[in-house]
Amino acid sequence: RSRNTVLFVGYQAAGTRGRSLVEGAESVKIHGRQVPVGARIERIDSMSAHADADEIMRWLSGFTRPPRMTYVVHGEPPARAALKARIEQELAWHVHVPEYLEQVTL
Repeated sequence: RSRNTVLFVGYQAAGTRGRSLVEGAESVKIHGRQVPVGARIERIDSMSAHADADEIMRWLSGFTRPPRMTYVVHGEPPARAALKARIEQELAWHVHVPEYLEQVTL
């Protein structure tokens, strides 16, 4: 309804309803049926609680010894690849970005 506002206060991942809405979708699928979007869609990007790459690197730099393997699983594919490269380059750690549904035995 046009009198309502849906407010997103953080990152919306690719392929989610939230991303579709913030990108201007005219309808979204809910419980198997297409529902027209009548509400105003707004977003506030400053409320995300996730660390950015600099914060992650600062945290990792505090380790007294590197882990045997570092797994990068957060973010979209280009961001994961960039963080992997940065960790390898700056810390010289072993880093792996798992594929979708890949299982890792720890």
